[in-house]
Amino acid sequence: MSGNTESQFPEPIVNSATEGGEQWINDLLSKAVSDHDSTLDPSNVREWTHKDIDRLPADQQQEWRVAQFEELEALRRRKVYKLTPLPPGRKAIKNRWTFDIKTDGRKKARLVAKGFSQIEGLDYDEIFSPVVRFESIRTILALAALENWTVEALDVRNAFLYGPLEEEIYMEQPAGFTLKGKEHLVLRLRKALYGLKQGARVWWQELDRSLKEFGFKRLYADAGIFVARHQDGTLIFLLVYIDDIVITGPQGTAVLSRKREFMHRWECRDLGTCREFLRMRIEYKDGKIYLDQTAYLRKILKRFGMTNAKMAKTPLPTGYKPKPFEGTSTSQLRSEYQALIGSLLYIMLGTRPDIAFAVTQMAKFASNPSDEHMNRAQYILCYLVGTRDYALVFDGHSNTGLIAYCDSSYGDDRTEPDLKRRSTQGYFFSLANAAVKWHSKTQKMIATSSTAAEYMALSDCAKDCAWYKTLFYELGKPIDYIPLYGDSRGAIFNAQNPVTQKGIKHIEIRHHYIREQIELGTIKLFYVPTNENTADMFTKNLGPSIFLQHHSGLGL
Repeated sequence: MSGNTESQFPEPIVNSATEGGEQWINDLLSKAVSDHDSTLDPSNVREWTHKDIDRLPADQQQEWRVAQFEELEALRRRKVYKLTPLPPGRKAIKNRWTFDIKTDGRKKARLVAKGFSQIEGLDYDEIFSPVVRFESIRTILALAALENWTVEALDVRNAFLYGPLEEEIYMEQPAGFTLKGKEHLVLRLRKALYGLKQGARVWWQELDRSLKEFGFKRLYADAGIFVARHQDGTLIFLLVYIDDIVITGPQGTAVLSRKREFMHRWECRDLGTCREFLRMRIEYKDGKIYLDQTAYLRKILKRFGMTNAKMAKTPLPTGYKPKPFEGTSTSQLRSEYQALIGSLLYIMLGTRPDIAFAVTQMAKFASNPSDEHMNRAQYILCYLVGTRDYALVFDGHSNTGLIAYCDSSYGDDRTEPDLKRRSTQGYFFSLANAAVKWHSKTQKMIATSSTAAEYMALSDCAKDCAWYKTLFYELGKPIDYIPLYGDSRGAIFNAQNPVTQKGIKHIEIRHHYIREQIELGTIKLFYVPTNENTADMFTKNLGPSIFLQHHSGLGL
């Protein structure tokens, strides 16, 4: 649709003229099923193009055209571009329209640059942009439950359009909105646009500068969290995930005051009390905060035809140990498997620590899955069918501080083709009687004994203990030490004493980090029997009875 859009575009000015985790996890997450509405015909609305709008009934076309004009008006108002001839030797990047229906029913159109055509060193340089970590979000919510904090939410409108560009970037005019008689002109981008590789980075830099003016200081422990001291002495915390903002702190006017200050600087939608963040639903009830992804999980079950599947008691069948596929997977099976594993990873990283071991084990076969692997991944969905309404419950009345549990298997991993039999380690941190951070991973180094495997697991857990101590200090909640529980007396003895025993004398120096943290007072080690160590469920495929026993320790 070409037409006169002078009212949307300014008169042309003619002159010369960018978290936690490993790459394979990010790759799989990118294959996850979209958590946006996908019920519209003829297909998923997020996959529509500008031409698809032309095929809709007239009344629906008009609704989407209004959304497109609103986007173009935002670009004009923010002075994102200027019309200019394309300089000799330069190539204009293309763009596309994306469409979405928000959870409140609003129709949203967004003009997105095709950043994949940008040239590194010419069109962009640095692209990294920090965002608040999942474990930090859960920790803040746990503190909010314990301290009875106010939790408010904002959505910054067209956030990327605030960030000024240093690079000289040219883009074609929007599809369907080319100016008549001026088709030869292009857009010289002055500010970032969604889709540009550096878009998130320049927005974050602009936000960081602005928050400093408001008195906010970025945390060292998590660059996605900012803290400011209000006039009454209370600390106010601001969590940032791109354009989603959460502001929290003690009950009173300080949080609302800071919220108004932020909204005065940025054009935002006031979401009121935070009910959703990163597609995680948040509920407040009787001094407790509930965190779940039930809505997304239901979409996943529907997408893979598992809504009415027979329920399973555990994420994997008892005794099942996955092995590599010696054949060659089909492209269709590989695509379907990666979509399923990516979706499960998204749920696991957000609110479901109980499937951590199963998902991370099955994710290892994403490059060459077999039908058996697909069946076992679907088995995880069978377990989720019966637990679809589970939520992490942070109990504000528990008065329970930060506690860590750590464990390791010994040489039971059979997922590598050469059967090196590495060990699997796992640990989790609990606050307000619910898990705030969890970890399940195959160790990189081959352990020669169960004591060595447990010792290396304790050392890796100590790194997160040190991180948590820094985080709590910056949040104004300093802690003396973190109690860390393990079920290996030998590993605990070696960690607490500078001995050089036969079983651990060969391991790398970095694994002795646990001793340093004990000497610094960051950690105190305590023994816990294996049947009481909830971290056991992150290291092996447990049977129903012991799995259910440990499950209660996660706060689900």
